[in-house]
Amino acid sequence: MTVNAVGIYEKALPTGLTWEETFDLVHDLGFNFLEFSIDESDERLARLEWTEREREEFRNAMWKTGSRINTLMLSGHRRFPLGSADPAIRAKALDMMAKAIDLAVDLGVRNIQMAGYDVYYEPKTESSREWFIENLKTCVEMAAKKMVMLSIETMDDPFLNSLSKVDYLKTQIHSPFLQAYPDVGNLTAWPENDVAHEIESNIDNIVAVHLKDTKPVTANFPGQFKEVPFGDGTVDFEAVLRLFHRLGYNGSYTVEMWTSKADDPIAEVKKAKAYFDGLFDKIGIVQEPILSRAA
Repeated sequence: MTVNAVGIYEKALPTGLTWEETFDLVHDLGFNFLEFSIDESDERLARLEWTEREREEFRNAMWKTGSRINTLMLSGHRRFPLGSADPAIRAKALDMMAKAIDLAVDLGVRNIQMAGYDVYYEPKTESSREWFIENLKTCVEMAAKKMVMLSIETMDDPFLNSLSKVDYLKTQIHSPFLQAYPDVGNLTAWPENDVAHEIESNIDNIVAVHLKDTKPVTANFPGQFKEVPFGDGTVDFEAVLRLFHRLGYNGSYTVEMWTSKADDPIAEVKKAKAYFDGLFDKIGIVQEPILSRAA
């Protein structure tokens, strides 16, 4: 029997809680784990500089509440990209990765999700592609030495918007520590993607899955990749989850959503969890039991 862990993205939860309160809330809402965010904000980038004491306090909160972090979501490279034309920014990007790997080791995180952008705020060039691949190779080498997985997210950007492109990237960087983290919303939004074929052809590279709804890219619309309520976009979640179940996928699923604009963030998360609970039950996907708080 296949059993899957189901997690919630950190940005779906209310801010201002202690870590212990946050982890308790994750379990109260029916999730197995929290997906930890290091985005491009100064506030979250500062986590890379956490002291030993801060790391210890975070670990203690996890252990006390019976929690874990399956994935560190490192989207800070959008601001400091590996493919930047500025060598100082590329150096900063590599330094960020080195610190993220050390933080992952200290917190017991096994997987770092990387945003698949060569550059985001700069023009894309053949050089930005080459710098990205060269520096990604360095990142993978750093991660492999400490047994941390790097997984590339399929993006809201044409540079790496399919599992096939991630698979081709793996022909340039040969390592079991470089894998794929599909966002089913992003995959679906690009009209050139045959979503079922993408997943079936690349299942051996998939280590985690984002559940997010989107609205598609068209000739007159750039697509909507964030803050689409589940069921309001065009992702066929039942079909996608049936496909993963048929293929025997037993990695984790993370519900990716944002609630900063919601009047009641917790109610929105409960609504999303109920939506996926119904689909999991219908398909026969068994969710990992919620661990109890340590005595």
